[in-house]
Amino acid sequence: GTLLNVSVSDHDRSDSLLLSWDEPEGGAKGYLLALSSLGSDTLLQNGSAGPNTTSFWFHGLTPGTRYEIKVTATLACMDTTSQTITAQTSPSAVRNLSLSSGGSSASLRAAWAHGHGRRDGYRLALWHSDSHSLVSNVSLLPSASTFLFDGLLAGSEYALKVSTLAGSSQASTSIHQWTAPSIPTQLRLSPGSSTSLVASWAGAAGAAWLRLELRNLLTQKVSMTLSARRGLSSYTFQHLHPGTQYWLGLSATAGSHTVVGPNATAWTYPLSPGNVTLSSAEEQNSLQARWSIPGGQRDFYLVTLREGEDSVPTRNISVGGDNDHVTFHGLSPGQQYSVQVVVVAGPYRTSAHSTAAWTEPRAPSGVSLSSQGSPYSLLASWEEAMGEGYLLTLSLAEHPVKNSSLLRGVTSFTYEGLHPGTLYTFEVSTVAGPYTSSPRCISNWTYPLPPEQLTLSNGGHSTSLQASWRAASSGSTGYTGTLWETKSQVQVRNVTVGSDWTNVTLENLVPGRQYTLEMAAVAGPYRSPVRSATDWTYPLAPAGVTLTNTRRPMGLSAFWDKAAGDVDQFHLQLYSKGHAAPRNTSVGPNTYNFTFLGLSPGTQYFLKVTVLAGPYRSSSHFATEWTYPLSLANVSVQPGRKPQELHVSWVESGGGRDHLVQLSVAESLSIIRNVSVPRGVSQLHLEGLVPGCRYRVEIISQAGPHRISSQTAIGYTVPLPPRSLSASPVSTARALAVHWETAPGHRDGYLLSVLKEGSSALPRTLEAGKDSTNVTVPQLEPGTCYLVGIWAVAGPYRSLPENITSCTVPAAPTNLSLTNPGSSSELYTSWNKPPGRRDHYRISLYSLSTQSRIQVQTLSADALNCTWTHLEAGSKFAVQVTAVKGSLEASSINVTQWTYPLAPVNLTLSSPAASALVVSWAVVGRGAEGFVVDVGDAASGAAVGHTELGGDARSHILRSLSPGTLYSVAVRATAGPFHASTPNLTHCTRECDAPLAA
Repeated sequence: GTLLNVSVSDHDRSDSLLLSWDEPEGGAKGYLLALSSLGSDTLLQNGSAGPNTTSFWFHGLTPGTRYEIKVTATLACMDTTSQTITAQTSPSAVRNLSLSSGGSSASLRAAWAHGHGRRDGYRLALWHSDSHSLVSNVSLLPSASTFLFDGLLAGSEYALKVSTLAGSSQASTSIHQWTAPSIPTQLRLSPGSSTSLVASWAGAAGAAWLRLELRNLLTQKVSMTLSARRGLSSYTFQHLHPGTQYWLGLSATAGSHTVVGPNATAWTYPLSPGNVTLSSAEEQNSLQARWSIPGGQRDFYLVTLREGEDSVPTRNISVGGDNDHVTFHGLSPGQQYSVQVVVVAGPYRTSAHSTAAWTEPRAPSGVSLSSQGSPYSLLASWEEAMGEGYLLTLSLAEHPVKNSSLLRGVTSFTYEGLHPGTLYTFEVSTVAGPYTSSPRCISNWTYPLPPEQLTLSNGGHSTSLQASWRAASSGSTGYTGTLWETKSQVQVRNVTVGSDWTNVTLENLVPGRQYTLEMAAVAGPYRSPVRSATDWTYPLAPAGVTLTNTRRPMGLSAFWDKAAGDVDQFHLQLYSKGHAAPRNTSVGPNTYNFTFLGLSPGTQYFLKVTVLAGPYRSSSHFATEWTYPLSLANVSVQPGRKPQELHVSWVESGGGRDHLVQLSVAESLSIIRNVSVPRGVSQLHLEGLVPGCRYRVEIISQAGPHRISSQTAIGYTVPLPPRSLSASPVSTARALAVHWETAPGHRDGYLLSVLKEGSSALPRTLEAGKDSTNVTVPQLEPGTCYLVGIWAVAGPYRSLPENITSCTVPAAPTNLSLTNPGSSSELYTSWNKPPGRRDHYRISLYSLSTQSRIQVQTLSADALNCTWTHLEAGSKFAVQVTAVKGSLEASSINVTQWTYPLAPVNLTLSSPAASALVVSWAVVGRGAEGFVVDVGDAASGAAVGHTELGGDARSHILRSLSPGTLYSVAVRATAGPFHASTPNLTHCTRECDAPLAA
């Protein structure tokens, strides 16, 4: 029959089967399907399907069961075809799968419930999760529901897959679980430093994670919690508190399993105390130890006091960990001590030492200071005291004079070189180490010396005297003295002053009288020898002094009142400003007037009357009067320092009080200025005048009420210089055009000077009218710089000069030549030296072949030739020489010349026809101006042809030649008058004609 190709599948459904078949050829009217248990004829399910159907589902089947299925197709004409196949449903997966350790670190127990339906058996696969390795693979009977896996790793995660088997099908279920972790052993905790602890343990491989908890036992707070992966066997805890006890707990974790492990305690090392010091306490014979509290914690401090240089322990004190000092009482005076501070924290200790300290010593007793009658020394003595030595200080007015240190056993000291009459204080202290006892003090005086340089001076006062003396070389407690009238020896008064006095003023004395003062120095109970000094009080000046004109020729009379006090004589001095030396005369104490004759005219006189008493004088105020004046002489008017000023001077012939200078313009009599000057001034500067103008000056002399005029003088102000001076060359005229602008004021004209640079000859001068603003200076040397100066002239005076430097145009070079020395790359240039000067030459070479300037040379002013090299062969050049002076230039004419051409190369001959030869060649470089082809009969040497060609030609056809004839050909390159030829080359024309291209 027809094959249906029946197939079956479950599509992952354990209670159904899908039947599929191929439709038979010719189709089918329907299908009958029957399902029964394998090995049994019991029909379990049947069904039918219509035509065009090729699949059918059986549902409600038992999982994992084998079935027999028959498919029958009804064909045409009641024919049928059948096919029977066997099939099995997929098994059901287990239910309630579990995997537990039961607290075991080496085994896991798997348990499950059977799934619905049938099965052939079970297969269990256990995998290690971290390594992904298969640990166990077992097959079990279908009735099995548990299995124990042992020999596993502690604290590890495992994955179990349970597969239900039925025929070739299976259904799987998976689960994960951890074995219980193993507890680490040998936990140790030890200090690594003052801020770290090192924890270590063994057997850590049996836990996936280790949890470490570090707790501060002082605060009972957790300081740090750490989780570490499998394999870690040690850890260092950082940043802890020094000197602190910590507790460390360790637990092992694997999945949901946690096992508490061992614990340990340890201390961090304590920090040593800082800045340990031992110093004196407030209580006598006590020392206080202090230190800086270090960071962290500690149990207590152990403080040890050590005595002497051998540091023998004498006392131990324990104090709490929060203390920073301790005081030791009842120590020996003047003894050396040191302290050691030990920090204790648990089993650990650290310490620090102080520097040495001392207790204070007692001061010595029985101190004395005696002068022994000497003004320059004192003897100090004292009784022995306990200590290392003594510190001695001798002070003057609370300022130390001398400090001394003595060893123990010395009980006296003599001070030499002291100041006489001075109170000294002696202090002695006992020294022990760095401490010094409070001093014992005593004072005494040295014997005084008498006052030095005693003087008595009136200081310009008429009723007092001032006594002064120098106390630099001695001291005292004071001074005492007596004042006497020298002539009568009458005691006037007694004087007593303190030691800080070096002067005293004696009041209410008689003017002009002589006194004597006797003084002695006093120091404590001592008195020096007496010193004496004498002086006069200052006399009183006379009053009512007058000076009057007697109306006699040149005479003046003096009058004054009687003076109070003692007078030896009167001294009269008559001054005048015109005479350096006064007229002096003396009269007796009872004279009160005097007349001076023969005085200078027009002079103001001053009279001073002086009273003499001893060596002192006292003068009156000045009295003044005038004599009659005379007119001035030698009046002169000169230009001032500026163009707007005049300087007027004169000679005083008759004196006078002052002068009146009157100024007017010479062409007018109107006075434009009056200036008053005092007597003694012999000159005057008049400012603000018109420059270059003529003025008239007249001077009136005054002496008191009297006036007289001088002679008239004429003078000029200096004119202003012209402005904006400029000078420029006048093309090729060998001249300079000078221009300027007119300055304010007047002038008579202008003066110009022209000086050639570097010349020692006198400058050339020119004049111009007062209204001129330009002038041309001719006949100058070409290419030469000139200094042009110009002045404005007024009368005999010139203005300040205005100067400018300008240069004439240089002369152009002449007879310029450009020659070829027979070279294809060089040309030679020469020229004649032009007249005048220049800075240098600039020579420019132009290529007429390329129409460009190719070389420029700058040569010195004395150069007359130059050579051009590396030029293009067969080219035409032009040269121009320019003389340069500053920015001015003058150029020669241009001259031209050719370089020699290079001979053509690669000359070839060919005969394309019996009557023709083809000549061709090549050139080197740019070539030449043109080419000439010469042809001759080689046998006779007679010239046959001569052809001139352009510079672009590279070949030529020689025509009308004789067939079969040997010709000699040469090609010449031409450049201007120069040429270069190839060697002659010979060639025969053909024997018979051949067509020749046109």
